[in-house]
Amino acid sequence: MRPSILDPLFASATTLSGVGPKLGKVLDRFLGDEMRPARVIDLLFHLPTGAVDRRPSPSIAEAPIGDIATFAARVSEHRPAPAGKKAPYRIIVEDETGDVTLVFFHADSRHLAQTLPVGAYRIISGKLELWEGMRQMVHPERILDPKLAATLPAFEPVYPLTEGIGARVMMRIAQAAAERCPDMPEWQDAGFLAKSDFPSFHAAIEALHHPADRKAAEGDTVARRRIGYDELLASQIALALVRRQQKKIAGRATTGDGGLRFRIQSALPFELTEGQRKAIADIHGDMAKPERMLRLLQGDVGSGKTVVALMAMAAAAEAGRQSVLMAPTEILARQHAERLAPLAEQAGLKLALLTGREKGAGRRQVLEGLADGSIDIAVGTHALFQEGVAFHDLALAVVDEQHRFGVHQRLLLGSKGEAVDVLVMTATPIPRTLSLTWFGDMDISILSEKPAGRKPIVTRAISSERYDEVVGAIGRAVENGQQVYWVCPLVQESDTLDVAAAQERYEALREIFGDKVGLLHGQMPGREKDAAMAAFVAGQTRILVSTTVIEVGVDVPNASVMVIEHAERFGLAQLHQLRGRIGRGSAASTCLLLYKGPLGPIAEARLTIMRETEDGFRIAEEDLRLRGEGEVLGTKQSGSPDWRIARPETDGDLLAAARDDARLLIERDPHLETPRGQAIRVLLYLFERDVAIRLLRAG
Repeated sequence: MRPSILDPLFASATTLSGVGPKLGKVLDRFLGDEMRPARVIDLLFHLPTGAVDRRPSPSIAEAPIGDIATFAARVSEHRPAPAGKKAPYRIIVEDETGDVTLVFFHADSRHLAQTLPVGAYRIISGKLELWEGMRQMVHPERILDPKLAATLPAFEPVYPLTEGIGARVMMRIAQAAAERCPDMPEWQDAGFLAKSDFPSFHAAIEALHHPADRKAAEGDTVARRRIGYDELLASQIALALVRRQQKKIAGRATTGDGGLRFRIQSALPFELTEGQRKAIADIHGDMAKPERMLRLLQGDVGSGKTVVALMAMAAAAEAGRQSVLMAPTEILARQHAERLAPLAEQAGLKLALLTGREKGAGRRQVLEGLADGSIDIAVGTHALFQEGVAFHDLALAVVDEQHRFGVHQRLLLGSKGEAVDVLVMTATPIPRTLSLTWFGDMDISILSEKPAGRKPIVTRAISSERYDEVVGAIGRAVENGQQVYWVCPLVQESDTLDVAAAQERYEALREIFGDKVGLLHGQMPGREKDAAMAAFVAGQTRILVSTTVIEVGVDVPNASVMVIEHAERFGLAQLHQLRGRIGRGSAASTCLLLYKGPLGPIAEARLTIMRETEDGFRIAEEDLRLRGEGEVLGTKQSGSPDWRIARPETDGDLLAAARDDARLLIERDPHLETPRGQAIRVLLYLFERDVAIRLLRAG
């Protein structure tokens, strides 16, 4: 159903001239994903990050030393390497103001004789340097016949590269993709375009791939902001349509007498915080309304979101209805089930676990309980989506760590019952601008306090050269009855990255501490993962070497030391999540950020912020400032919208405008039937927000 005008852009990248099967495979790895190969549109939105100034100098004498220089010169002499010596091949070129020695290693002398014949004039461009007081250029980047001077751009765009694609090839194919871009119908409001001085979409693409100067490639130009605004508008319209669809489906009021909630609250070993009380009141208010609830519960690590969710599920049970709590991993689903089961039991609620691993009679029993209504709460993973899972009367779906799931999956889970209320939880604090873009279809509750009794975590950054001291310190901690997480970035040693691997670190620590060391990583079979975690929870292992599989939600109150190896390679949000695994008991906790120097400015800033604060919301804002929005939630892994062009950290004004425009547009033209509405449909497909179009068709 995609508009045919977009067909040239959604064709495979191999349809571009010069992109054969070999180059196609490199592009698939670089710009495609597991589900599809690289397409022309992926190259269209693969924008330059800089530009090389190839404007010609008037003469050799005026060409800049130590920078890219372009000049016209006559070839005066060839100096081949002496026979039997490994010296480079040299060619002297000159004009009336001076000369330059062109240096070629491993030269093909016949090719050079053809390209630079003595007496010929050539335009030469490359890095000009001084060597023993003489001008020289090693391997010029461009050598052109003066007749072809017009083909050399004054500013040559520089694109991000991957192994297997050179700079010239990337420029050629990205610009070929830009040439495929058709003239689109204008989807922006005419008044807004004039006020913003925005070019057309086609003109903006042309300006981005053929920069007029360095700033045009590196800076925040009107061309970049125009395309960024298009992307933000597509996202906001999609969210507005999702929200309209959710609100259009009549909800069911779910109200209870409060009895079960009172029993749960009485059984809690702590007082609810003010934030928890307010969130519970908001959720119960939503559930009691005849519209569907779609609410985000955003709380920092350890702020008590799970208890809030249980109170919401108890409210559903009071009304004789069912709830599900869905977690992104099996480890987390099992932990939720274990932690909630005692509280649910005290309130007389029946809770069951359903993951992909439950088989046979046990699974059948759970499915029957869900279908006949005897199970009040189901805790599980994606397995709850499956076709064979039917509920007697599902009232509430709680989705933990929402950024691991997409809007589509929220809708799918909501379809498991009649007018299902949806509560989404995330422990990843999200800057306000991003909460508008990712969760614009939801109401938001925030838990900002931590439960009483939580002690601050001391965070230190330590050079990896002091590894032996760190091992000694964790040895003392273990002797004092504490437990330790040791997190590594990779599972096995890598040939390309000098990064400690979990397997290797496990073996090294095991030589010192023996059976006290356990191993946990994402590539282990499920049962082995559970066994490793269970041994650590039970205290049988005292040191757990792990990858970031422990990042989300895993809770061991006795674990009070966290070592993060190669901390300079982690993002701020991830470091904060990992640190949140400790400090959950009564003991003072320590997080050691083990880094390998020298540190770059961004890595140093991250480690400084981690030492300064435990406030997840401040950390999220700093993370956004330091590295942009693209990876704040680990989008490459998580399925959140990862922006190709828009920069929410600098486009706050555009985001607000896009949100207002989207809301107004959907109010006036809810089915996108006007001429502008039809153009907006093209926009939604262009930025792959076409789930919104499917919602329109579904009515």
